[in-house]
Amino acid sequence: MIDVLDRRVFVLGLAVLLAGCAPRQMEDTGAGLVSDPATPGPAPPAPPAPPATGEAQAAADLFGAIERRRSVRAFAADPVSGEHIALMMRSAQGITDPASGFRAAPSAGALYPLELYAAAADGVYRYSPADDELRRLNDNDVRRVLALAALAQMFIAEAPVVFVVNAVYARTAAKYGERAERYVHLEAGHAAQNLMLTAVHLGLGSVAIGAFVDEGVRRAIAAGNDETPLYLIPVGTPER
Repeated sequence: MIDVLDRRVFVLGLAVLLAGCAPRQMEDTGAGLVSDPATPGPAPPAPPAPPATGEAQAAADLFGAIERRRSVRAFAADPVSGEHIALMMRSAQGITDPASGFRAAPSAGALYPLELYAAAADGVYRYSPADDELRRLNDNDVRRVLALAALAQMFIAEAPVVFVVNAVYARTAAKYGERAERYVHLEAGHAAQNLMLTAVHLGLGSVAIGAFVDEGVRRAIAAGNDETPLYLIPVGTPER
């Protein structure tokens, strides 16, 4: 019995001795033995977000233009370049698929009943989608005449350029009959929104005008009798 006890004491003493010689990995916290946690270092910096490219950047640009679009009725005297006028017309009625002739705005039956004009200080222009060209009809500044035709909304005359969207209902009616008017009006809205969002992208402002005397607008831009004006869209740099 004494020998067994002596062995136990010896083994216990040996264990205590070995524990004292081992590297300290535990500490007494007063609540039992717990692991000694390593002191955390500073977190590594998060990698920078990659720049938006391709489709992501295009989507960001588009949504940015949608968010910033507002109706603008006060314009600075800054001119709008011919290049920018052409770009806005192209966004509204330009051919985007040469093989099919499809345009930037959807059209019922791809019949394209709209005609697009621009009135600036140096004259009246008509857009030709087939050639992607602005064709000058005359060198008359008719912006004031358009403003008077629009029930004397004279801020229209202060815009560097005023776009006019006309419709030839017969082109669509030949296929869709009584539904044609609705389809043409939908198409005019598509085209106008394209134009106004492009204006925002170019740092310009615009407003859609629907209150005017049709015949006064038609005469001002020398449009054909088969054309019905649907929109006036003054465009320019917003006044600060």
